[in-house]
Amino acid sequence: MPVEFKLPDLGEGIHEGEIIEVLVHAGDKVEDGQTVLIIETDKATAEVPSPVTGTVKEVRVKPGQTVRVGEVLIVFLKEGEFEEKTKAPPPKAPEEKRETRPPEGPVAAAPSTRRLARELGVDIGQVKPGGPGGRVTPEDVRAFAQSAGQPEAAKATLEPKIAPVPPLEKEEEKKPLEPPETVALPQFDRAGPVERIPLRSVRRATAKHVALAWSQVPHVTHMDVADLTELEAFRRKHKQQVEEQGGALSLTVFAMKAAAAALKKFPRFNSSVDMESEEIIIKHYHNVGFAVDTDRGLLVPVIRGVDCKSIFDLAIEIKNLIEKTRQGLATTDDLSGGTFTITNVGPLGGTGLSPIVNYPEVAILGMAQARLQPMVVGDEINYEIVPRLMLPLGVTFDHRVLDGAEAARFLRIIIEGLENPENLLMMS
Repeated sequence: MPVEFKLPDLGEGIHEGEIIEVLVHAGDKVEDGQTVLIIETDKATAEVPSPVTGTVKEVRVKPGQTVRVGEVLIVFLKEGEFEEKTKAPPPKAPEEKRETRPPEGPVAAAPSTRRLARELGVDIGQVKPGGPGGRVTPEDVRAFAQSAGQPEAAKATLEPKIAPVPPLEKEEEKKPLEPPETVALPQFDRAGPVERIPLRSVRRATAKHVALAWSQVPHVTHMDVADLTELEAFRRKHKQQVEEQGGALSLTVFAMKAAAAALKKFPRFNSSVDMESEEIIIKHYHNVGFAVDTDRGLLVPVIRGVDCKSIFDLAIEIKNLIEKTRQGLATTDDLSGGTFTITNVGPLGGTGLSPIVNYPEVAILGMAQARLQPMVVGDEINYEIVPRLMLPLGVTFDHRVLDGAEAARFLRIIIEGLENPENLLMMS
């Protein structure tokens, strides 16, 4: 019997991936474990092996296609099996010709266009596409509805209307949270030339994730500054020693260690909130993710057990994980399991940062660029103005779980750690 190979459950809440490369064709001989596809998720790029030794009967995916868990990717015939020949079906009676889309792929249309078609009772597969790249536009749907004798319905959709509130789902029918559906855009090409670039792989996953985070989390950001003058002297002193061990003594290393200390003192920053059960889930482990800019987009690898590692251990592990991530070699384990996130845009500039929480976490630390600034040292009577290396910091938090006063205290612990590097060095 033919073997339908489906996209397996990828874990970590990953429900879909993008086909990057198809390495086989119908009729090819394959071995069990031979790589047949390369697929990319928002976590990593992975080689997909053949589950059998035999022959490729049918390839149902192509590069650039998004596939979901449970979707058939390739159909195989096991070694020694042959496809049964069947009689050709009798010819169908001639039908009236109707203009339809080719059957080889799904209709290219935005969710809002599909919703419009449903509201008008239009089979979107029967609509002739008039948009760029063969996309069906809302105007195409309205024109089809009018030609089919539904002018009033098509006209009604031009007016804004409030969608009905759907009934509450039964407990067993509840679905995972998803970003809210987008609304139809104007036809920008009427005003001039436009270019459409598909949202793919990491960029698409990032778009969905931040939209979900923004829709679910009431964001608040508390900002402060840290004096890095002593830290920079410490870093320069030990920089070569760490490099000889294969590490890099970056600011992220110190920030991660300081954040772990703050998370232990304020455990609710190391939690997630379950609104269905009305519970705060506090994690008694400290896995800190850090944003890495790659040619595929922004990825967040995770260092596990940060509170149990020294500055030197972190310097080596972070450098290795950055290189692995930028080379596209990071695994799902490398990019998952975080409890708190740090993002550092300082090397690119900026005087402040208000990052989006990495849902379902409840807080994220953002760092801007450290700059030498004139600072007043002393009291109101005896003081002097001296140059100090100052770092703008911001902690964005989920206001359902945390309050501003807690954020101020939490950030102050991080600042104290950064301003006293010798104390961080002593922490195992």
